[in-house]
Amino acid sequence: MVPKNVRTPLLAAFGLSKSSYFYQKAAVDKPDKYKEARGLIFQLFTENYRSYGYRRLWWLLKRAGIRLSEKVVRRIMRQDRLYVYTPRKRKYSSYRGELTPEVPNIVQRKFHASTPNALWLTDITEFAIPAGKVYLSPIINCFDGMPVAWTIGTSPSSDLANLMLKKAISILKAGEHPVIH
Repeated sequence: MVPKNVRTPLLAAFGLSKSSYFYQKAAVDKPDKYKEARGLIFQLFTENYRSYGYRRLWWLLKRAGIRLSEKVVRRIMRQDRLYVYTPRKRKYSSYRGELTPEVPNIVQRKFHASTPNALWLTDITEFAIPAGKVYLSPIINCFDGMPVAWTIGTSPSSDLANLMLKKAISILKAGEHPVIH
């Protein structure tokens, strides 16, 4: 406790009123009316492997004959930092790493060809129509931007892409070997 003759200069130095000091002092000196309940809540929480929340603890206290509000139990748990640990679920990911070695980047983002059938681009695109989803798999010639071959199907399968590649290869002339990106 600070002596009376020192208290006033200290309050003036901190810019606090006398009533604020005594209000805070009374709050600190006030005995905890939930001291027994606090101990029992901690004991029940640890006995049950730190897995019971405030509702179960409130029910156990009620069964033991201690009448407290659920809000009081929740506040005591928060003040004593009694939190139930819930492990986070990992998000599903089917990615298993690279299965094949990396292909060299021949195109270098230069999507223009000086001769026909030198560079082809391909992809599968999904279209939603009233009858359902439809998938388009085209090959585009970078020389003029025209489609070389395409297939349409109801599922984005490898058969869709392979059929499109067979159609595209069938139109090639002897000696043409396009880069497919």
